[in-house]
Amino acid sequence: MSIYQLQPANHEQTKVYIPYIQINKRSLLPYAISLYQQGVLEGHRKIESSEDIPFLATWNITALPSDLTCCRIQFDGDSELTYEVMIATFEFISLLIELIENQRRYHSTDFSQNFYRKLFRADHW
Repeated sequence: MSIYQLQPANHEQTKVYIPYIQINKRSLLPYAISLYQQGVLEGHRKIESSEDIPFLATWNITALPSDLTCCRIQFDGDSELTYEVMIATFEFISLLIELIENQRRYHSTDFSQNFYRKLFRADHW
């Protein structure tokens, strides 16, 4: 399903996340939760001066914002290019909001730099 075809999650599903999400990002929260509940996303990683690299991201679906979500992403259909990150669900939802913002802005399905820093553990250095 395309991000443009997402149906927003209902208020019952979103209200538990509201305290965790910045006020200026809450309008996209129902769409991010809807995407999260699918547990899968296909997109393309933008690479400067090169062709985009396709990826498939999958994750487990949890019940609470404080639960951990394990996101696995495989680039170019190559099992050797598979990475995973464990992240609090509310933080992953916030990263999905960034993805939706970028999709709307640039018409490209790709995670933000924040996501890739976490995935490649650059934020731990």
